[in-house]
Amino acid sequence: MQLPQPAYLPAHETSVQQVYLPAPGVSVQQPFQPQQLAPSHYQPMVGSPVWDQNSLASTFSTMTLTPPVNNDWYLDTSASSHMTSHDGTLSHSSTPRFPSPTSIVVGNGSLLPVTATGKAQLGPLVLNNVLVSPQLIKNLISVRQFTVDNNCSVEFDPYGCSVKDLFSRNVIIRCNSSGPLYPLQLPVAHSLVASSAPPYLWHRRLGHPGREALSKLASAIPACNKSLDSICHACQLGRHVRLPFGTSASRASNNFDLIHCDLWTSPVASVSGYKYYLVVLDDCSHYLWTFPLRLKSDTFTTLSNFFAYVSTQFGTRVKAVQSDNGKEFDNSSARTFFLTHGVLFRMSCPYTSPQNGKAERIIRTTNDVIRSLLFQASMPPPYWAEALHTATLLNILPTKTLDFSTPHSALLGSAPSYDHLRVFGCKCYPNL
Repeated sequence: MQLPQPAYLPAHETSVQQVYLPAPGVSVQQPFQPQQLAPSHYQPMVGSPVWDQNSLASTFSTMTLTPPVNNDWYLDTSASSHMTSHDGTLSHSSTPRFPSPTSIVVGNGSLLPVTATGKAQLGPLVLNNVLVSPQLIKNLISVRQFTVDNNCSVEFDPYGCSVKDLFSRNVIIRCNSSGPLYPLQLPVAHSLVASSAPPYLWHRRLGHPGREALSKLASAIPACNKSLDSICHACQLGRHVRLPFGTSASRASNNFDLIHCDLWTSPVASVSGYKYYLVVLDDCSHYLWTFPLRLKSDTFTTLSNFFAYVSTQFGTRVKAVQSDNGKEFDNSSARTFFLTHGVLFRMSCPYTSPQNGKAERIIRTTNDVIRSLLFQASMPPPYWAEALHTATLLNILPTKTLDFSTPHSALLGSAPSYDHLRVFGCKCYPNL
C-alpha cells in the first residue's frame, strides 16, 4: 500500500506533534478511520515531519484493504453460528430470512451485516445455517452447532483435533495442526467423493432406494442431496403393489347386529386333542368368544349353538355374520341355516383377508397373549388350548375401540370384577 505524501504545516508552527498509524500486523478491512483504532494499535512517530491529519484521513477514505480469499474453516468454541466471508464455499445459499440473524456481533461490539445464509458440505460433514458476511477474515465453525449438525464430538489436543461419532466413538476425521488455530482440513478422498456423478446415477448404483433414504446419504455422497430430475420407471414397475386397505370406521349400533368369525389352525395339536379354535367377535361391544375345535366340520355346529346362546341369554338375534370364504363357513348347511334364521351372510373376496380384518386382528392379539402366557409359565406349545381360556380376559381390559372402556361393560352393562384372577401356570399339588 502506497502512503500519501505528507502535507507540511507552515514554517512558523514548529511544535512537535504525534501521528498514529496502524501497527504492523493489524488487519484493516473497512475504510481506514484513525479515530476508530484503540491507542494500543498506534505507533507514535516523534520528531518526524508533521502531517496534516485532515488530508491524511481524506486520502485513506478512498482506500480499502481486501484480504485474500481463504477457503479454510477454523473451529471456534465461542462462535454461536457458522460464518464465512463469501458464499462461494457454500453448496447453496439464499438471502437471510427470519429467524436468521441480520448481523454478527464481534468482540468489540461492532455489527457485521449478514448478506446471505446457506449450507456447506465438508466431505462427510455438513454445516447448516452458515452466515455470510463479506467483512469476515476467517471462515469459522461453531463447535456447538457442528456437533449438533453431525451428531459427533470434537476433541482438542496439542497436536490437532479429532472429530468422532457420538455413539460409536469412531474417528471420522483427524486434523493435525501446528497452531495457533484448529483448522478443519479434509482428506482428498472425502472432498472429491463422487462430486461429478448426477443423483440419478447414484440412485441406480445404490439399488433404487427411496428419496428419503437417498437424501440421508448426502453427508457421504453430496450428489444425493439433490432431488431426482425425473421419475424412475424401473422403480414404478419394480415396486408396483396392491394399494393398502383403508381403516374401517364403521361400527354396528346394537349388540349382535354384526359378528365377525374366523378359524385359526394351530401348527401343534394341543394335549387335549384340539387343532383349531373359532373366534366370534361382536362388532358393537367388541366382546370376544373363543371355541377350541378338534375338526373344521365342528364349526357349523358351534355357530348354531352360539346363535341359540345369544337368543336365550340376551333375548335378541344375530342379524349379520362376516367371515372369509372358507368352506367351514360357506357350505350348504350353513347357508340353509342363515336363510331360515334371516341372517345376512357376508364373505370377503378370495385372497383378500383385510376385508375380514377385525377377526384377523383379534386372532393375532389372542395368539400374542397365548404365547406370552406359555412363556411365563414355562409350558410347551401343546398347552395352547389351556392358555386360550385365560386369553379371553381381553374382555375385561380397556380397548381403544371403545374409548378405553371394556367389552364386558359394553355388553353386560356392569363393571368387570378382578378379584378372582390368578397367575396362569401357578403350581398345584394333587391331594392323594
